[in-house]
Amino acid sequence: MKLDVIKLDGSSAGSVDLGDEIFGLEPRADILHRVVRWQRNKAQAGTHKVLTKSEVSYSTKKIYRQKGTGGARHGSRKAPIFRSGGIYKGPTPRSHGHELPKKFRKLGLKHALSAKVKDGSLVIIDTAESDGKTAALAKQVKNLGWKRALIIDGAAVNEGFARAAANIDGLDVLPSMGANVYDILKRDTLVLTKAGVEALEARLK
Repeated sequence: MKLDVIKLDGSSAGSVDLGDEIFGLEPRADILHRVVRWQRNKAQAGTHKVLTKSEVSYSTKKIYRQKGTGGARHGSRKAPIFRSGGIYKGPTPRSHGHELPKKFRKLGLKHALSAKVKDGSLVIIDTAESDGKTAALAKQVKNLGWKRALIIDGAAVNEGFARAAANIDGLDVLPSMGANVYDILKRDTLVLTKAGVEALEARLK
């Protein structure tokens, strides 16, 4: 399929051919859901922790005599049934990540790109270059109507462009290797440079 290419000032810069095997698939919600869930679970910190009976700071002295009190037999205030006692089988640090085959992850990225094409929210620009001035880039972004956009460049992002984009709310920039399903779906507009298209097609073949 062919898509028009524009420059950051909105003028035309020709067109580009997009491979149907990457950008022309029928998006499947189940595939996208599995890949996003894999991403988010992998990113989850998993640092939750409670103190168990052996870790609570409390005296180890027997709290009262064994017999004759009319109460249950207890040896420690650290027991889970007491206030400020240890927690029984509470959460401990662990990884929430799970395995997902590489081929499936690659397929998920293809479906995410295809979803943006189907929605009409994929924009191709010639290059993403700037002198590093935020005001100039912010004006161009406003004129293009991008409110929540992700820009994916080639192997490396232009330093001046990255510096200018850093202070613009709702605008994110990634190199092609950083392209992922979650970030693509989270934004209203996906912007690819011509170098980004080439890099993604090479990565997903």
